[in-house]
Amino acid sequence: MTDSQVSVQRIPFHLMTKPRGAICNLDCQYCYFLSKERLYPGSDFRMSETVLEEYTRQYIESQPVDEITFAWQGGEPTLMGLDFYRQAVSYQQKHRKPGMRILNTLQTNAVTLDDDWCAFFREHDFLIGVSLDGPQPLHDAYRVDKGGAPTFERVMKGIRLLQKHGVEFNILTTIHAANGDHPLTIYRFLRDDVKASFIQFIPIVERANETGFQEGSAVTPRSVGAEQYGRFLTAVFDEWVRRDVGRVFVQIFDVALAAWFGDRPGLCIFEETCGSALALEHNGDVYSCDHFVEPKHFVGNLINIPLSEIVVSDQQRTFGLAKRETLPAYCRACPVKFVCNGGCPKDRFISTPDGEPGLNYLCAGYRMFFTHIDEPMRFMAEQLRQRRAPAGVMFWQRAKDEALAARFAAAGRNDPCPCGSGLKFKKCHGRRGSETEAGPAP
Repeated sequence: MTDSQVSVQRIPFHLMTKPRGAICNLDCQYCYFLSKERLYPGSDFRMSETVLEEYTRQYIESQPVDEITFAWQGGEPTLMGLDFYRQAVSYQQKHRKPGMRILNTLQTNAVTLDDDWCAFFREHDFLIGVSLDGPQPLHDAYRVDKGGAPTFERVMKGIRLLQKHGVEFNILTTIHAANGDHPLTIYRFLRDDVKASFIQFIPIVERANETGFQEGSAVTPRSVGAEQYGRFLTAVFDEWVRRDVGRVFVQIFDVALAAWFGDRPGLCIFEETCGSALALEHNGDVYSCDHFVEPKHFVGNLINIPLSEIVVSDQQRTFGLAKRETLPAYCRACPVKFVCNGGCPKDRFISTPDGEPGLNYLCAGYRMFFTHIDEPMRFMAEQLRQRRAPAGVMFWQRAKDEALAARFAAAGRNDPCPCGSGLKFKKCHGRRGSETEAGPAP
């Protein structure tokens, strides 16, 4: 084996690990993963100690970096029980390379959390991702248990326990048809009531088919609309950029700033290629991506084929490169391609205006949002280049708002609106309040 072949085999990669497979104690109506249970008829859906240790050993040995993260997901990963994670941490220490830092993240619905779980998370510095879709009516619209009962109160109890024990957590909020028109209600609730400092907004794009796979071009009524999602992000950004920069961290805003600064976006859905974030099922099966756990994207079982070979297999490399190689010309010419890169392949199932396949279902929303934030992002990127805090954008934005307010005050009803919309003032900002659910007026 040549030196070049050795280097190819040691590339950084990430695994979404599902020790209970698709098994969950909730029955969220938009969940794309519950149907994956059908892939393993008769299984007990529990990762064995043999698979756990082999996965731990291989994952550590195959990584060419000094810091790695074990990411536990599901289904609901806490259904494995606390002893499983005690054993997982033990195996991590057993196989850890000298000088290597090992981190753990766990995504949960928080319903099962108690003091014992939270004390363990705190002791071992787990970062917890909690699924919460906003205030009670918006959260409970789709996030229900197996009996159809609401879950909001139980989730909030779990969050308060995490806070009580000082456990670091992120909030993962899915944006869908039921909550997509309430951006400020959701953002302010997460910021002010939940006291969340780190927030992810995840669009629900749910294919309407019987297989549960990424097939077909129709979406369910639960799916967020493309422009609806763009308006959601824009409204949250407009509030955030005026008062919360450096205090609240929203994943897609951080990703955008990295791109405007000239770095890689750092989130797989916005990278030029993909394929380095795979999914591991309870029995050791590995799939190309968490969103493509389906037979045609099965790439091997780590008991039979080492992870270091699976991640560089021809099948996986082809999967990852296809994101760039199938990007439509419409996208390649787009002024925000540098940050979007076509978005997640799972959502690239509509056609461009000239009929070319492979356009992202959310394209209109992404284009709206990334275009809207261009000027403040340029300002923040320049602040970083000058080794200044990006939070200075809030003072810059305030000065812009004050100047624009003065122009509004001087505008006549039939004058062009100072915002530049092309509408008469009376048809635009002249008929709006200072703030709506869509966001503060510029």
